[in-house]
Amino acid sequence: MLKSLKQSPKLESYSRYDRMRNKNSYNDSMPKVSIIIPARNEEKYISKCLDSLINQDYSNIEIIVINDSSSDYTWDIIQKYAKTYEHSMAVINAGPRPDGWIGKSWACYQGYLKATGDILMFTDADTIHSQYALSLAVGHLVNQNLDALTAIPRLICEDFWTKITLPVVWTISYVRYSPLRANNPNTTTGYFFGSFYIISRSVYEAVGTHEAVKGEIVEDGALGGIVKKEKFRLKVVRGEHHIGAIWARDFSSLWHGLRRLMIPLYYQDKIHATLVTTAVFFLLLTPFLLTPFSISYISEISVSGDYNSINDFRTQDVVLLSFSLMAIALIILSSAIQSKYVLFNSPIYSLGAPIASFIISLGFISSIIDARKKGIVNWKGRKYAISNTTQHPLH
Repeated sequence: MLKSLKQSPKLESYSRYDRMRNKNSYNDSMPKVSIIIPARNEEKYISKCLDSLINQDYSNIEIIVINDSSSDYTWDIIQKYAKTYEHSMAVINAGPRPDGWIGKSWACYQGYLKATGDILMFTDADTIHSQYALSLAVGHLVNQNLDALTAIPRLICEDFWTKITLPVVWTISYVRYSPLRANNPNTTTGYFFGSFYIISRSVYEAVGTHEAVKGEIVEDGALGGIVKKEKFRLKVVRGEHHIGAIWARDFSSLWHGLRRLMIPLYYQDKIHATLVTTAVFFLLLTPFLLTPFSISYISEISVSGDYNSINDFRTQDVVLLSFSLMAIALIILSSAIQSKYVLFNSPIYSLGAPIASFIISLGFISSIIDARKKGIVNWKGRKYAISNTTQHPLH
């Protein structure tokens, strides 16, 4: 099914947390799993997602698809699937969301109300799953006595802008939200990947269901954070060989995705968001801005033959130029590693790191400016005013 989710060499730093593995490791009881799929304008992807879930080797499932006010053919497509698989699939037309609810959280909540399983699995409509994804995940959950589990997917990059930008974004997020921190019971870091997470029904209800995060723009991360905060056993595992998800589809969705990350963070903690934006600007963009000017300055001095200026330059600017070049090398190298081993793209896209650094820096800076004015996020064809909601930190 997932020929595109090819195998990759193992990175030491990336292998210190578990993969989903050991096929058929779940108990014989096979608890019933309700798979909940919110879908908004997903006509291009929903069929692949549903096909991959219908073909799971885990048989005790029900699939619940929620149409989240789609304006394309999503509703027509899922209705056709429901007629073909009427014994294992239910579809819901969620209708307009109530005041105070983000659309996706409302759709997920409607799916939960319809669900009858002991375990709930949430996934996005643009995600595809290997035949064994669910059995591996349930086996991991049951055998390790976990309350919730989320899998890091392979992030599929469809366009040039995402291929050059996502490796840098991934590196930044990994530093702050490492799975090693999330899996450490002594930290407060917790989150879910919206493309794939499973949670016992009792724990989902104990943390307040999606109603507890009804106003969250990044609702999956916030829900995982509450699970961790309430001391339930949450684990992040590697799932790149069994789950593929699309983070952005074009430059517009990439841009709004960056804003979706930063604007809620600003409302959680203004100082922290400002410091992160400042750090990203100086660490990512400044080296690319300083180096050309430094090289130009060297050339001008060399041509002029002004030896006093040369001596002054050597004492105060060589170190700055050296650090700038080292920073650029590290940015490109880390981007190349992420491209090849995490995103499974050609390392050649790391050469776009200067452009990626500019896009990320500009995106974060504009987000801070707009957050101070209005805090509006465009996502999935909707506009959300963050100031009217409560944003919970991921820690």
